[in-house]
Amino acid sequence: MTHHETVVVLDFGSQTTQLIARRVREAGVYCEIHPCTVSADEVAAMRPSGLILSGGPLSVYDEGSPQVDPALLSLETPGGGAVPVLGICYGLQALAHALGGGVEASDHREFGRAPIVAHEEDALFRGVPEGSVVWMSHGDHLTRLPAGFRSIAATDNAPIAAVAAEADSEHGPIWGVQFHPEVVHSEHGAAMLGNFVTEICGLKGDWTMGSFIDEKTAEIRETVGDDHVVLGLSGGVDSSVAAALLHRAIGDQLTCVFVDNGLLRSGEFEQVQTTFRDGFDIDLRAVDASDLFLDRLAGVEDPEEKRRIIGRTFIEVFEAETEAITERLGHKPRFLAQGTLYPDVIESVSFKGPSATIKTHHNVGGLPEKLGFDLIEPFRELFKDEVRDVGRALGVPDAIIRRHPFPGPGLAVRVLGPVTREACELLRQADRIWLEELERSGTYDDVWQAFAVLLPVQSVGVMGDFRTYEQAACLRAVTSTDGMTADWARLPYEVLGRASNRIINEVRGINRVAYDVSSKPPATIEWE
Repeated sequence: MTHHETVVVLDFGSQTTQLIARRVREAGVYCEIHPCTVSADEVAAMRPSGLILSGGPLSVYDEGSPQVDPALLSLETPGGGAVPVLGICYGLQALAHALGGGVEASDHREFGRAPIVAHEEDALFRGVPEGSVVWMSHGDHLTRLPAGFRSIAATDNAPIAAVAAEADSEHGPIWGVQFHPEVVHSEHGAAMLGNFVTEICGLKGDWTMGSFIDEKTAEIRETVGDDHVVLGLSGGVDSSVAAALLHRAIGDQLTCVFVDNGLLRSGEFEQVQTTFRDGFDIDLRAVDASDLFLDRLAGVEDPEEKRRIIGRTFIEVFEAETEAITERLGHKPRFLAQGTLYPDVIESVSFKGPSATIKTHHNVGGLPEKLGFDLIEPFRELFKDEVRDVGRALGVPDAIIRRHPFPGPGLAVRVLGPVTREACELLRQADRIWLEELERSGTYDDVWQAFAVLLPVQSVGVMGDFRTYEQAACLRAVTSTDGMTADWARLPYEVLGRASNRIINEVRGINRVAYDVSSKPPATIEWE
């Protein structure tokens, strides 16, 4: 997207680097994240109008810790001026270290909220009132400013909470903050980042989802030409919006394949067909392969084995449908479309390296290379919330846009223990009731993800003077911004009580309901 105004974020390993890019994009400016190990020449080739150095977990004086290449501080913007630089936390410390300032371990670490007790009239703080709370998370601090810099903000524990290069400094337009403006705990942090890109970098803000749709539509048409695209539709937000965008671009040159693996949510197989075949007039091949999947999963308890079986079976079904599409068209489709998002791309090139595999993921991206498709990934540049905005602009129904994430293996990893048709149906009904109660109470949109889990235990109950010995279900609801970390949702007891009462009364086979109050970490959002 080099034809847009661009701000580049260099990732030094912070857990909140993605939030920096999201805040910059909220200001209407396109932003990319790259590992801090990229060279100054590579950054220059991106033609940035601004550069942000993220936080990170290390100390600048640690052996092997990432440092700032001084050449990054003398880049030119597309208009010919010096590229403004903003360092955040470790980014500030790395800047100071590179320019001759002093960085040392603090007598005490500082984590949490801190009010700014004073700040200068500086472009970075335009519109930010005195006493604004910022979020601190650091063990090191600046003890000496580099030559040509001044302190422009302080907190009670950080006399150098923000710095700026003097106007006549040889170092160019450089700012730095010890706190994290990207997190929601910093009251006016989004305004500070907005000030950096608009007031300091002088950018107009031409990054909108409307412009994205127009540009991506033209790009898809040029790429596909007269050929054909196949999309594995899951019914989730990403693949659904991708289907709508591709159909806008190439019409009947798109065929979507939607597989019912017997592990979908209540009514999902019918809803997806109605939405995309009837509502968008998309060529949709809906395949009921539920018996095949459930027969192969019979008796399987290990979650990784469940995923492997589902992944292999999906590939078989998808290959068979591709052959049928090839026979109908008279030639094999050249392209496979996927709903890959920008966080997936960032993770693959992260400075921190590949994440530990907590659990394998099954999606269309798992299709083997031997299928011989060229990939189209229209959302490689977008975050989840931006994909939702694209969907709204394209007229994708609100019921799909607002839908919570759903795992590729579906109910198989929410039925703890052996997967059976009976267990899936019990869980499907409990899950439906849980989501209905969240909708009815107006709390559905307050949580990132909510679902029910069927536990592999039975418990004694009493119904109408009769003893019951039935299964237990656990309800899960979490709040999050990106799913990387999450906290359990503090929902009203009335909502929990109604959901529990309905599940026990309406789902024959469940006589006990619990609520999961675990955060991620240490737990994961899904149970398996």
